[in-house]
Amino acid sequence: MRRRCRYGCRRERQKDHCSMTEKVQEPISRGRRLRMLAKEHPDKPAVIFVKLDRREYVTTWRQLEAGSNRLARHFADCGVDENSTVVIGLRNSPEHYYVAFAAWKLGAMTVPLRWDMPKHERDAVLALADPALVVADWDGSPYRSMTAAELSAADSLSSDPLPDKISNPGVASTSGGSTGRPKVIVNNEPLSGVPGKYYAAHGIAYYTGMRGNQIQIVTGPLYHGAPFGWGHAGLFEAHTLIVTESWNTELVAELIEKHRVSFMFMVPTMLIRLAKLPNFKDYDFSCIEGLFHAGAKCPEWVKYAWIEKIGGEKVYECFGSTELCGFTAIRGDEWLEHPGSVGRPIYSDLKILDDEQNELPTGEVGEIYFRFHAPRKPTFAYIGSPYPKTTPDGFTSVGDLGWVDEAGYLYSADRRIDMIVTGGANVFPAEVEAALHAHPAVADVVALGIPDPEWGRRVHAVVQPVDRAAAPSAQELDKFCRERLMVYKTPKSYEFLPELPRDGMGKIRRNKMLEDRLGDWQGEIEMVKPT
Repeated sequence: MRRRCRYGCRRERQKDHCSMTEKVQEPISRGRRLRMLAKEHPDKPAVIFVKLDRREYVTTWRQLEAGSNRLARHFADCGVDENSTVVIGLRNSPEHYYVAFAAWKLGAMTVPLRWDMPKHERDAVLALADPALVVADWDGSPYRSMTAAELSAADSLSSDPLPDKISNPGVASTSGGSTGRPKVIVNNEPLSGVPGKYYAAHGIAYYTGMRGNQIQIVTGPLYHGAPFGWGHAGLFEAHTLIVTESWNTELVAELIEKHRVSFMFMVPTMLIRLAKLPNFKDYDFSCIEGLFHAGAKCPEWVKYAWIEKIGGEKVYECFGSTELCGFTAIRGDEWLEHPGSVGRPIYSDLKILDDEQNELPTGEVGEIYFRFHAPRKPTFAYIGSPYPKTTPDGFTSVGDLGWVDEAGYLYSADRRIDMIVTGGANVFPAEVEAALHAHPAVADVVALGIPDPEWGRRVHAVVQPVDRAAAPSAQELDKFCRERLMVYKTPKSYEFLPELPRDGMGKIRRNKMLEDRLGDWQGEIEMVKPT
């Protein structure tokens, strides 16, 4: 006997559990797909928005379809069309999804942007994007703007379907990059697809654990390309999204269990925070079918913890970039045979090259270059930055470092610009951070290379202790690291902060932290005494 999922659909494991009344074989727009799903199950939740106080707000497929139709008409009255760019500068909210669908129904391109971005940096990005409309609660924008409250002006407009349009291009993301210079990365592919094809055995999402009709939790900020992109990909595949206002570790754990979440994308920082919950082992996460992580190097102890928790066949990792020049993938059970690896290339070729673009031998760290198999080619474009390095035979690099073993498995290192050269030796911050993360008294850590008269740069660890009143000493952490790292990789100095300045996706702006420590910085450093 088949059972029903919590949202009313008959469900069989590993099978789509919502029948489709309208079958499609050719790529269709995001707008048409939304209309199909609203017709198929109008009262099923499309988005459940969860505030930090645990209040939940449900948006059904019918509401999302009708509301985005009205809003699209409002945007059209403001001059938005298929040649326009719409910047979304909203916090995580149901409105974020209404605005995106409204823009796409007009054939426009969307650019999610940080709602709290400093004005100087924001203005530089807006100048590159040149939007026809900015939807954000900002003051003083020189572009046509609309606040979240002003979206209600569309309520009186018709909710009837609009003429179908496929946005081409449909999405762009922004990046300050390692240099700090802003750029806009445009995905030049049409924003369309065939339902089910994306996660079929030949689709990219297959290698992330995504399947149709799952319940997906979106915990990261929607200005970031990954939570925005995977959430909308899930909506296209009839997912119900559980979207949090912002990150809260205990809340996220509760929501996974409560809503029987079956798919989630997370960065390692999020996985670390969940795994360090005192009652992590007590949560029932058996509902998870696919845990996909990417975005940074994952400490091995964290990977082992999640594999033990939900099973290796449910843990997926990919390595690539926003530009999607190529990617690798590995599942948890395969990772156990190749610990530390980020997998082998999928639909692409991989090379490790030196600074002169000569191929390096197995085991040697160099720059990672990808080339997609024909007929697929990189489809991105930069605004505000030159095209990345490309070889004469079509391999492209975005600056990541790594090495491959004899079986062709890739092992990533940090970006070249993050690498610390100390006493002539190369140290990758992620390796130092992984060692310190394993200390039970360390809640968070970042490794930096700061100037040193003897070493050129020394490894400096900025530590957030679990309990500031009982913070470990520099000598204790030094002993802990020396048991796990080569001596030259072990930090020579430590700094303790109540909280590290991470953004909603767990990213650290290393350049900014270094600049702070090179200026009139008043922080207290604990140097490790020579032994």
